[in-house]
Amino acid sequence: MTFSINILGDLQQMLHYQFMVNAFEAGTVVAIIAGVTGYFVVLRRSAFTAHAFSEIGFAGAAGAVLLNIAPIVGLLLGSTMGGLAIAALGRRATNRDTQIGIVLAFSLGVGLLFLSLYTGYATEAYSILFGEILGVSTGQVLLTVGAGVVILGGVGFVYRPLLFASLDEDVAEAKGMPMLFLGTVFMLLVAVAVSFAVQVTGVLLIFSLMVTPAATAHYLSRKPQTAMIISVAIALAATWVGLFVGFFFPYPVSFFITAISFFTYLSVRLGRLAVKPSRPRTVVADP
Repeated sequence: MTFSINILGDLQQMLHYQFMVNAFEAGTVVAIIAGVTGYFVVLRRSAFTAHAFSEIGFAGAAGAVLLNIAPIVGLLLGSTMGGLAIAALGRRATNRDTQIGIVLAFSLGVGLLFLSLYTGYATEAYSILFGEILGVSTGQVLLTVGAGVVILGGVGFVYRPLLFASLDEDVAEAKGMPMLFLGTVFMLLVAVAVSFAVQVTGVLLIFSLMVTPAATAHYLSRKPQTAMIISVAIALAATWVGLFVGFFFPYPVSFFITAISFFTYLSVRLGRLAVKPSRPRTVVADP
């Protein structure tokens, strides 16, 4: 197919292909869960932690490929174990970088070992690293929808205490809030979200959906609920436009999604600088 000025017609023709329908469905669910959980990742200054989940999950996925198991199973196991390990390092979201870096380096080494032992085609390993949303099956779409329901339900369950703990850990801890419990639940939710986001962007580009839209939304609104809506909207727009453009050009869809997210963030930052000088921002909790 070639691109035409009739965008609606192009879209209708595109959706005649089942693999594109699966890609849009999976991409939509992933964008929603990434936009919501990504807001808390940015608010808690845990972007490096989210990236660590993807790298740790990569080792699990590479091991699953070696054992002829679905990569998503290895991703889930690896990310979940990584989330539990990181949460056990302490109740606070900060001051974990050194320990996370050590675990991350070891996990990458293990993943590299698994890939070197794998004698089959490298397609599955490539999709783990860079994402292959156009190869998502109907079964994977259903699994992603189920995971999305669990993740959003979990976020809704701990929303208020998690928001309070994310805004001010010192005050939350002084009030006797269960910081270890909240941190563990949050880590597990992000670990599962990262595992499914890898299907869209891959391990190496996970920031494009998990962090960049949320960071952009953080500059556009100080209200958590509004910022989460903006974050989801940006993630959805980047995913949908990336899929649409990627269908007509022989380049990875992950690149287009990443580029759209990045230039949206850059435009917002430059726009704010043009309007007024930057100054420290605070987040206002919703009543």
